[in-house]
Amino acid sequence: MDMRRSLLFLVALLAVFGAGTQPTRAQQSGTVSGGAGNEIHLNVVVSGKSGSPVSGLQQQDFTVLDNNVPQKITSFAALDGTETPIRVLVVIDAVNEEYRRIPYERNQIDAFLRADQGELRYPTSVFVLTDRGIESVADFSTDGDKLSGALDKYTVSLRFIPRSAGFYGAADRLQISLDALHQFAQHEAQLPGRKIMLWVSPGWPLLSGPEVELDNREHQQYFADIIGFSTELRRAGITLYNIDPAGMMDSIDRDTYWENFTNGVKKPGQAQMGNLGLQVLTVQSGGMVFSFNNDITHLLERCVADTRASYDISFQPAAGERANEYHRLEIRVAKHGLKARTWQGYYSQPAAQYQQPTVPPPAGVGVRRAEFR
Repeated sequence: MDMRRSLLFLVALLAVFGAGTQPTRAQQSGTVSGGAGNEIHLNVVVSGKSGSPVSGLQQQDFTVLDNNVPQKITSFAALDGTETPIRVLVVIDAVNEEYRRIPYERNQIDAFLRADQGELRYPTSVFVLTDRGIESVADFSTDGDKLSGALDKYTVSLRFIPRSAGFYGAADRLQISLDALHQFAQHEAQLPGRKIMLWVSPGWPLLSGPEVELDNREHQQYFADIIGFSTELRRAGITLYNIDPAGMMDSIDRDTYWENFTNGVKKPGQAQMGNLGLQVLTVQSGGMVFSFNNDITHLLERCVADTRASYDISFQPAAGERANEYHRLEIRVAKHGLKARTWQGYYSQPAAQYQQPTVPPPAGVGVRRAEFR
């Protein structure tokens, strides 16, 4: 079987894997983002040249643009990380990372947990993504020494799907990764406050390229998933951060290919599997992607530092003219040299279709129940 036929078969295989779960993902999360009484709240981080979050800004310093149209800000609050609950979720990706690198990651995460005499600023937990799904190392705690001790005792088993398993193994790894993120989002949507998810991983298989051709049904499938994840993560208050533990060991070409998929997907014909990549979802959530740096401890600390100065800004979105209408979001800061990060877009529905969405409890498939306490 030549490469082209293998890729096409892979696409069909993925469609079969997703047929029973992925459309439900979008339906369960609720795709309605526009309509009366449905404000959109954005957590906004502003940074200067140093990359550190900037505090002290006022409402008049911000302009919210929805599809390039300025919006009236309906509420504004400057935050320092003490006003609302914040949870930190550290994920060790043992599915997509090479097994030999896991011990180094563990040591770096251990140093992060033990910093500042083991006193963590926010409730934190460590999870491991394995072939069996999400596994919890310990319950949420601000005791870094306790979490470190639990991590020391945890054994990461050898995976059943090696990175060398080719296209079909990559399809399995992508499915496991997306299912895990979906479960996180479903559960965190039931809890108040902001969630910082620090995913230590080289990224998930993008499974996209010039040799991959999707039919109409497959485009519709991935478009539904893109809408579902966009809505789920935003409503759950999750900001993703991706830390690539490979550091300088990866090539620039491989590390930056995901950038081809960061633009908002406006219609099914534009949807590709690459639009569901970890780095892509990270950028779209207002988080950051870190590559070519092996200092995982420092990068974890830098991600959490985003919570020390941020802004909660809300506005009332207009109803869409059609179903699943993509709206691009942009926050402009009046002061020169400052840039804002937040959600890059949302999907709106016509007013006639508006209804308050509900998110059911996690299915728990492949999840140890203790992890979300």
